[in-house]
Amino acid sequence: MSSNKGRVAGKVALVTGAASGLGAETARRLAREGAQVVLSDRNHELGAEIALEITGDGGDALFVPHDVALEADWQAVIAATLARYGKLDVLINNAGIASNGGELMTHTLADWRTMMSINLDGVFLGMRYGGEAIAAGGRGGSIVNLSSILGKVGFPGAAAYCASKGGVLLLTKAAALEWAPLNIRVNTVHPGFIETPMVATAIRESENANEMRDQLIAAHALGRLGMPREIADAMIFLASDESSFMTGAELVIDGGYTAR
Repeated sequence: MSSNKGRVAGKVALVTGAASGLGAETARRLAREGAQVVLSDRNHELGAEIALEITGDGGDALFVPHDVALEADWQAVIAATLARYGKLDVLINNAGIASNGGELMTHTLADWRTMMSINLDGVFLGMRYGGEAIAAGGRGGSIVNLSSILGKVGFPGAAAYCASKGGVLLLTKAAALEWAPLNIRVNTVHPGFIETPMVATAIRESENANEMRDQLIAAHALGRLGMPREIADAMIFLASDESSFMTGAELVIDGGYTAR
């Protein structure tokens, strides 16, 4: 149920990759806290289901099909958002893909470019068109870019993924400085390994799935993987006015992974 007194009441928020995992949970939480939410994803069926779930719970949501690597799709999503709600206040650049585990010496240029097109180009395009829409409102707003702990530390077999998420981190800092005079805040969230379909697939496709899962759990000081709600809570904080003095910041939520 949406709330007129919620933490993001009156705001219009766009969440990419909202058909499952962190994006879906973030969209739900934004709606519960009073935002009007636009969900976008390549998975039309699941994305539409999440939007229906939100509206069925009393929220206000719109689903728009969207491939974040395509400039024309970004233009269409922003146009649909403005046509429906008349403004954009919050952009959550959540959509991304996981590493396929390729070794750097055998990694193909095609695989590298696929990773960059979604994880980094998609964030750039979101900021390019979403930032323009937020600025047009004249009130400022918040952009939250999903990076990763692997945008801060390395991981064997994930060079392209690390590079893409590290790129998101510094793109965010540059934008935060450039857009501070417009009162557009830009921050990153850096999750550890979270119980999402993307992480589950990466574990399942590894050579020894059970061993890999145990190793990942052991790498987190709290002795478990994170839950989507724990990342969505951070997204809400950065989307809301509670974080009004934060920009260019890195919010690490990793169960102690990077503290070692």
